[in-house]
Amino acid sequence: MLSLSTPTGSAYQHSCAVQEMICAEIATAGGWIPFTRYMELALYAPGMGYYCGGAAKFGGTGDFVTAPEISQLFGKAVAQQGVQVLECMGENSNNILEFGAGSGKLALDLLLEMEKLERLPKHYFILEVSGELQNRQKELFEKLAPHLLSRVDWLEHLPAKFEGLILANEVLDAMPVHLVVWRGTNLFERGVAWNGRALEWSDHILVNRELFKVARELSPQINSDGENVGTYVSEISLSTRRFMRSLAGILQQGAIVLIDYGFGYSEYYHSQRNRGTLMCHYRHHAHEDPFYFPGLQDITSHVDFSAISQVATAEGLELLGYTSQAHFLINCGITEILARIPAENAGDFLPLANQLQKLVSPAEMGELFKVIVFGKNIQQPLVGFTSGDKSRQL
Repeated sequence: MLSLSTPTGSAYQHSCAVQEMICAEIATAGGWIPFTRYMELALYAPGMGYYCGGAAKFGGTGDFVTAPEISQLFGKAVAQQGVQVLECMGENSNNILEFGAGSGKLALDLLLEMEKLERLPKHYFILEVSGELQNRQKELFEKLAPHLLSRVDWLEHLPAKFEGLILANEVLDAMPVHLVVWRGTNLFERGVAWNGRALEWSDHILVNRELFKVARELSPQINSDGENVGTYVSEISLSTRRFMRSLAGILQQGAIVLIDYGFGYSEYYHSQRNRGTLMCHYRHHAHEDPFYFPGLQDITSHVDFSAISQVATAEGLELLGYTSQAHFLINCGITEILARIPAENAGDFLPLANQLQKLVSPAEMGELFKVIVFGKNIQQPLVGFTSGDKSRQL
């Protein structure tokens, strides 16, 4: 039993309502739903899911902190890569599309830096599934950069065609995943049932054809010596695969920059990683129980970057770079951006220096987080990947 603080009042009532909704779905489905459906409901059910409710998610008052909330340096460094990509485009293709913009902090810092560089995009599109987060993003710009609001447009659907820079920071990890159980030669899908008192795990024979095909080809329960390691549980994300196919279908020219935590295939499905990568975040505590107050916590899994790359290249995209967040930010000049502040100005310099450490340190976000970029009709080597190439790990 988790020893985290128990929500009270309206938060507790909201979680109870979310659980009732999920239980009703389980009952309608005959007593069992796949985990991917549970995760979809818990995170994205309209008006109910975690990302569609009113509570704070990001920053010190939320459940977790993303890189843009840690430091403005992050967005300013990403802007350097954005400028280079857009300089490869024509005047009418000078656009940016961001998925899941969260608090709006990355968009704000990136645009302010591009304004300073006199390279503002014609349009900055944000595709955000949460109406509540859309409002927060608008409020942030109205408060800190109202003069840039005319360049920002919120979309409800993916455009039919796009030319420019596509950006997604910590988006893939929150896409619903299937849980698969390998037991020798048998494959099961782990789902969710209701026992009359609580939500619980329940395994069914895997019948989803697309999922079965992917799971059968993985065989992660076999170690490097060819020995069977027994029961093995891990995630397979069909959602991220479909997402990449959609992006490949709309991108005419430009680059897709994806920033998230995860691994290549051999590390993701290592024989010793037999419990998967599923992780939940509640009030800055990370834990492994996705049934803990559904609707009030984030549920994520690490990204399989090898799967992302295989789908992207099969759909006609070119891999333009894959490296750690640390290498990407340093290649983009994050230390030079910090150096704009005189070191003797300790009140401004030292907090930013500490923030930089969190972004690039191997013990913090520097190595676990990766940056992968795909493109079409981009001939110039990208500045963010001048050193630290990790494509051999895909």
